[in-house]
Amino acid sequence: MTTAVPSVPDLSGSDLPLPDLGGHTVLALHAHPDDESIFTGLTLRRLADAGARTVLVVATDGALGGSRVPLRRGETVRRRRRAELEEVAGLLGVARLVLLGYRDSGLPGWPSGAHRRALAASDALRLARRVAELADAEGAGTLVHDDEQGIYGHPDHEAAARIGATAAELMGATGYAMTIDREHLHVVARDRHLVHGAARAASVAYGRVTAEIALAVTGSPADLERKRAAILAHESQVGPDDVPEETFAATYGYEWYRRSGAPGVLDRLGNAHLVAA
Repeated sequence: MTTAVPSVPDLSGSDLPLPDLGGHTVLALHAHPDDESIFTGLTLRRLADAGARTVLVVATDGALGGSRVPLRRGETVRRRRRAELEEVAGLLGVARLVLLGYRDSGLPGWPSGAHRRALAASDALRLARRVAELADAEGAGTLVHDDEQGIYGHPDHEAAARIGATAAELMGATGYAMTIDREHLHVVARDRHLVHGAARAASVAYGRVTAEIALAVTGSPADLERKRAAILAHESQVGPDDVPEETFAATYGYEWYRRSGAPGVLDRLGNAHLVAA
């Protein structure tokens, strides 16, 4: 069998499953504010709409991202990004937002990564136990986290991958490792995704080939509108020109995952991968 690279997603919504996920809880661990919208915005919104409880855990303050807009008097980047994240949690239907309070580590090779409070310098096993305890307290049988490459090699994403994968293993939970399908983007959205600029800034490769990816989640036009609204709510980081409406569906219409364990809750949202014999 060969796995075909999907082109522009059909977002008519008519073929999308609407499972009853009441009673299920999913914990999503992200490195920075805005990662949740860029990489899992469709997934989180659709889980909430299907009745699942979602817990969003964000590890760092993202302060080293700076701000593309002027800050208010007395406002810091850290406070601005937290306020944006809180707004986005509402847009995506998140039931509980948890901030781990670590410092942004910056790009590979930056001295900020060695700071004692930087996520990249943290004790991954200790944090994994903390996340596992949180997931257990919430009754979460599913954990979402970065893949082992950190999607595009950012030290904080790599740390979140170690923490999330270990937490899922400690719990015996199904783990979904978010990634990017670089073959898909090369075909339909070359150099249009925010990850392209991030990977250039970090001087690293990004994503996976299609055959390495177990699951692709898509959504309806309304889901895409809410995802774009969530990304743009991170105004300090992203502007409308960064995510043009006319190319948004092609660029952000799928969210991709590698899975550890048996198919779980995210699979019930439907798999948009096209498989041909």
